Amino acid sequence: MIRTVAAAAAWVDEVGLALLFPKADVVLPSLWEQVNGSAEENWSIRDEDGKFVSWSEPMGFLWPAKDELPEQGLACVGKHLARVVACVAPRLVPTLVGANREPADDDPVVAAIREHGPLTGLQLREATGQDKKQVDRAVASLHHRLVLTTSHLVEQDGPWGALAHDLLDRKWSVPKKPPARDAARRELASLVLDRAGELTAADLAGVFAWRRKEAAAILDDIGDGRDDEAGFRIWARR
Repeated sequence: MIRTVAAAAAWVDEVGLALLFPKADVVLPSLWEQVNGSAEENWSIRDEDGKFVSWSEPMGFLWPAKDELPEQGLACVGKHLARVVACVAPRLVPTLVGANREPADDDPVVAAIREHGPLTGLQLREATGQDKKQVDRAVASLHHRLVLTTSHLVEQDGPWGALAHDLLDRKWSVPKKPPARDAARRELASLVLDRAGELTAADLAGVFAWRRKEAAAILDDIGDGRDDEAGFRIWARR
């Protein structure tokens, strides 16, 4: 089981795309399963009354490691896939940008980070004049649109630090001309199909938030399709 940041980074580089924690309807592997040995949600140790005592050993490692990975430039971490926190191998960041980038140049959160550098949620509220709900919603959307990403953890008063967010292009040195959209989507679909063995269009669409019709067309290009007994189309690697 993974117990070092270097080992976690090596695993992310090997699989290319992964979730931080498993999600039932998403076919990607999760770093939690590699750290914990299973998908079981044994995140904490609690007393007989159910009161939190401490993190479990696996969570005690993973919780800080998820922030150390991007801080050390070892893995791109953010809400970039399936609308949950995901880990992306640095070599695939330009491909993911080419496939899924949705520009947001006029967003005040983007403007603030472009001017001041990586900022936490509190710093963004101070810089933009927006409230916590507005900033949190904007940050989540901008992660999904591959405009922002996690930069590093900022220590602050209290038991928890605060995540700073940076422009994804600046954090990961994305080229001005990333791979073309169609080619990038085929590459990412091929990677997921190779890892999963077989996919439905809904499986692929769920990972990248693509339309099912488009996901099916891409799978037709890269895989062999068949209908199962229930009439669902399933593709395997050609």
